[in-house]
Amino acid sequence: MAEPYALSGLRVVDFSRFLPAAYAGWVAAEMGAEVVRVEHPRELAKAEALFGRDPDPQAAARRRARPTYHRGKRSLRINPGSKAGREVLHRLIETADVVIEDYRPGVMAAMGYGHEAMAALNPRLVTLSVSFAGQTGPLADRAGHDPLALALGGALARLNGLPEPSLPGLQVADTLTGMSATIALLLALQARERRGTGEQVDVAMSDAALQLLLVSLGRHDDLDGLPRPGTWHPKGGVWRCADGLYLCTTDMEPAYWARFCAAIERPDLVARQHETAAHPVMAQEIAAIMATRTRDEWFALLSAAGTQAMPVHSPAEAVAHPHHRARGMVRDLPLPDPEQPPVRQLSLPFVFGSTRSVAAQPAGAPGADNAAILRELGFDPVDLAKRGAFSTEREA
Repeated sequence: MAEPYALSGLRVVDFSRFLPAAYAGWVAAEMGAEVVRVEHPRELAKAEALFGRDPDPQAAARRRARPTYHRGKRSLRINPGSKAGREVLHRLIETADVVIEDYRPGVMAAMGYGHEAMAALNPRLVTLSVSFAGQTGPLADRAGHDPLALALGGALARLNGLPEPSLPGLQVADTLTGMSATIALLLALQARERRGTGEQVDVAMSDAALQLLLVSLGRHDDLDGLPRPGTWHPKGGVWRCADGLYLCTTDMEPAYWARFCAAIERPDLVARQHETAAHPVMAQEIAAIMATRTRDEWFALLSAAGTQAMPVHSPAEAVAHPHHRARGMVRDLPLPDPEQPPVRQLSLPFVFGSTRSVAAQPAGAPGADNAAILRELGFDPVDLAKRGAFSTEREA
């Protein structure tokens, strides 16, 4: 018999709609938990209105399968607000270890799935509640997405390193929150083993964004005294090269700074690393030097010199990079339709020596697992349909 996975035997009921909460369910599924993704017909309609509808079935299946963080989850398309749907979900939660949700505080309780009510059905239940600003505090009732969390957490003001803030080009707070939620969930499960009962875990996107200030708080008493964004310091830089591409350097330690200065043939700059008043002129001079060679020429030269340098890869370059491929961080996942090319996805961001992950399965259509899940719970899908379990109405 094969060795069980790290989370074998764990059942997760996943109400999540967005990356921050969905991330925790993805990690659980990847490590062997059974994750049932509850998909509300009304939420599916909202997503279609927001992102558009693919009339072509193949395109729709591909869009559905593409997100890494829905991989490995079973899909139950059901209306949680209907009486019949509530019967199904209460029975499912009675047998579950974890409920994951990302609604605003109070919404789950109003639908009949608040932690206290569900803990009465299942005292060992851990509820992972992921929201914009948390379950408590003066902004708890606020809704918001990634940039607003960064703004509230003080990170957006400095994230692009420029005097004027701008929207980030990637989901920074979403991903940080997903990782924080996963850590919190695993800790809560460990605590349950010691205590015997579950609990509600409160994870806020704004709290996760605040973590980006850890280094600043560790170095400064007065955060109003932080160097102005856009101010260059020899701790590193991003340089435009002769071919219009960019190279990043992080030679902040004195030994690396000395190697960098020697490599660009400016040994006179070594002793001036901490001359703040000279930094603007130094930055201009270095930028002019970096503009004399291509990105890859500089990367080869600085690598040979033992400095800290890396090309600024585009997303396409990053997922194709041989390092990421060699570590298994990027994978090409086949789809059930052999005529469709594989979808490119990411792996979990850690590598185990012995622990296995499950064979990857892309997300199928909403409700693809309805029949199997409902049979396992002892329900008749035809009867449930007659009683409005799959409708978009609040009550059947």
